[in-house]
Amino acid sequence: MEIKTRTMGTVNVTEDSIYSIPDGLFGFEEFHSFAMIQSEHKPFMWFQSIENSELSFLLIDPFLFCQDYEVDVDDESLKSIGITSPEDVQVMAIVTLPADGSAVTANLQGPLIFNRKNNKCIQIISCDSRWATKHNILEELKRGKKC
Repeated sequence: MEIKTRTMGTVNVTEDSIYSIPDGLFGFEEFHSFAMIQSEHKPFMWFQSIENSELSFLLIDPFLFCQDYEVDVDDESLKSIGITSPEDVQVMAIVTLPADGSAVTANLQGPLIFNRKNNKCIQIISCDSRWATKHNILEELKRGKKC
């Protein structure tokens, strides 16, 4: 399937890279279909809206820079996307690249939870005070992946 993207023009994506977000993302509740696309800069991924070519998010696996990261998700939230096993779960964080050159950060307070089996996704809000919406990725890497 061909989709228009904000950063890469028109790209081909496979059906298995398309995710349904029944409730949308916070602030973008009207958009429910996104494609996961490998970024030209690994380990980042683009999460591109299929419904709006101007809407995309840069994602990263938070465990790559924060080994002790924990996400406490209630069972009802997991059931809403059909999670039945921990092996089905993939967690990603939205990355912010400030235009002013300040720190590149990841939102560890509002991670995305993916069901790898059925390609459904939700965004949750963590109440754990250790995780911020602007977690400095480079600082965490300098600390040795311990947050």
